[in-house]
Parts: sequence; C-alpha cells; structure tokens
Amino acid sequence: MERDDLGAMVARLGRRLIAMEQPILGRHGLSMWAYVVLNGLAGGSVRTQAALAASIGADKTRLIPILDDLQARSLIEREPDPADRRVRLLGLTAKGRALHLAVQGEIREAEAELLGDLPAGERDAFLRALVALSTRAAPG
Repeated sequence: MERDDLGAMVARLGRRLIAMEQPILGRHGLSMWAYVVLNGLAGGSVRTQAALAASIGADKTRLIPILDDLQARSLIEREPDPADRRVRLLGLTAKGRALHLAVQGEIREAEAELLGDLPAGERDAFLRALVALSTRAAPG
C-alpha cells in the first residue's frame, strides 16, 4: 500500500485538530498550553510544577507564566508542599475542573464530527491504536 510517511500524515492531522480546537479554546479564554496544563492536572493527582512540565513535555521555566495566569483566574491552586516548602503542589480548583470539562466536551464533539465519516469499527480501531501509540511516545 502506497502512503505518505507517518510524520507527514500525523502533521496534517495535527494541523487540522489544532485549527479545530483553537476557536473552542478562544471562546473559553484559553491558550493551547493553558488547556494542556488543565488536561495534565485533570487526573486529580497533586503534582509538582517540575513533574507537570515533564509529563506534558513543557519547559518548566516557560510554564510559570501559564501557571501564574491560571492561578490568577482561580483555575488552579499552587500550594507549598508540607514536606518541602520550596516545592509547589498543583491542583485544579472546582472552577478549573468545570472549565476543563466544558472545553473537553466541546473538543470531543468536534472530534466526533471529524471521525463521523469512518465506520464505527474503523473509528474504534483508530482510537485504540492512537491511544497505544501516544502512550508509548509519552515523555518520561
């Protein structure tokens, strides 16, 4: 089967997904990186800034202004770690969790529309494969 390289296909799909997500994020006053942070914290586990940066593939020094903005908007909390006061523990606030769920819901609706032309079996197989590949490619 003749096809483009994976990188070319993923890049094309990535550009389409980013273009699809940008207006959704804009309506909610979020940058892509701010959403990535909310998504990274949505699991509920308290994380350090360094651990969050590593898990989302961000430079921790460039992450600080994003965290500052999210905290100023009461979307995240940064608390000193009782075991080491130099370390900040991160978590979503109720407002941050609600915003994350709202944005994620809209993104999932747009994804469903994008994938809607695929037969259900192909769509499910694509999503399973994508989850498996992205899990293997995750930082750390």
